[in-house]
Amino acid sequence: MSRQTKSTSDSSQPPSRESVLAELQQGEVKFLRLQFTDILGTTKNVEVPKSQFFKALNGDVTFDGSAVEGFTRVEESDMLLRPDLSTFLIYPQFSREEGERGRVARLICDVALPDGTPFTGDPRHVLKTQVERARALGFEMFVGTEPEFFLFERTATGLGSTVTHDKAGYFDLAPIDKGERIRREIANKLVEMGFEIEAAHHEVAPGQHEIDFRYAPALETADRIATFKFVVKRVALEYGLLASFLPKPMPGVNGSGMHCHLSLFRGGENAFADPSGDHGLSRTAEQFIAGVLDHAQGITAITNPLVNSYKRLVPGFEAPVNIAWSTSNRSALIRIPAKRGNSTRAEVRMPDPSCNPYLALAVMLAAGLDGIEQKMEPPPAIQRNIFRMTVREKRHHRVKELPTDLREAVEELQKDTVIAQALGDHVLDHFVEAKLAEWREYSSTVHPWELERYLDLI
Repeated sequence: MSRQTKSTSDSSQPPSRESVLAELQQGEVKFLRLQFTDILGTTKNVEVPKSQFFKALNGDVTFDGSAVEGFTRVEESDMLLRPDLSTFLIYPQFSREEGERGRVARLICDVALPDGTPFTGDPRHVLKTQVERARALGFEMFVGTEPEFFLFERTATGLGSTVTHDKAGYFDLAPIDKGERIRREIANKLVEMGFEIEAAHHEVAPGQHEIDFRYAPALETADRIATFKFVVKRVALEYGLLASFLPKPMPGVNGSGMHCHLSLFRGGENAFADPSGDHGLSRTAEQFIAGVLDHAQGITAITNPLVNSYKRLVPGFEAPVNIAWSTSNRSALIRIPAKRGNSTRAEVRMPDPSCNPYLALAVMLAAGLDGIEQKMEPPPAIQRNIFRMTVREKRHHRVKELPTDLREAVEELQKDTVIAQALGDHVLDHFVEAKLAEWREYSSTVHPWELERYLDLI
């Protein structure tokens, strides 16, 4: 098993600085990227040359935190990058020109204050805190994700467009599916980096694709999502295309989601599985599901963080809008796939790929753990199509709805004390400030739809 796919429960030790230095030398690496993520989920990096490798591995590289979204004020700007050596990998060559300039390696870093203490505004630290909380309760959360994305043509000047690369549909083949070759190239690059690819296929909408990789512990999965998005965009660029993870880039077709398959393990056994339980689920699974449902409105701003995210969360395009769970239909927020035993899991269907993966997994884990700690009872599973239920029927089954826009989602986040505590004051305050500013800007902008509909009429 490669270092990139190794479980945190693996008894083997992480690599030492000496072994990483040796790999850098043997791989003829000339540049090392120290990667981290800001509060809004944008991947950042500080790249150092060969002469600074030892300093970087010691965690002595500093950067200006005041220049990064939601980090620090100008008067307290210096921050340290502390590399997680288990995330070390050497990037494959994406182009001939890149290879001629020298190979590049990557380490994902935790952000620390000058005195070495963890920075509470670091999204990776937020997730690690919840992982430790789960571990204190005897659990480890594993996550598998299904990130979707679009491939668009670029204009003659190189700008992006919403002209799709093909007109294919779900599971179509080449030559209708023009993205087949690019998906294979992406999968090959990911495999070179240690990913275990489980499936790759065309999705429902024209130009829409999905590549699934094997489940892993939560922190490792969050690291992989950030790496995955970089690789997809980088390969698409080599083909002259734009890869976009925008949830709803086009009206009238399915948007892009990032379904998350969650399970808790205890002592190497799946804690969600119980052959004697209802639907083959344990009490732990039921309580976890109840917690996610109970906090669903509060976590939506994190799992669906853009104004555009709520153009996807509408009836008719498979994305969930109803807070319910099911073992059969996909109209519910949480679906329990058919496999049981160690494959027992809860598929949370609302997240989209624009989210910060560290914060999204942290709040879902926090919600589920709260359900376990409070011994919550989930409502009965709903096996029928919720989209076709009347308002009265939804009330009877205690089915609530997700927020309908970003402002409503942020308001629900602020009211949810459990999720607010999981994020911490720094992340919560800066995230809310950024998202309310985004909403105000959107609300004050005159959009083409308004002009087309009203300009001649009024």
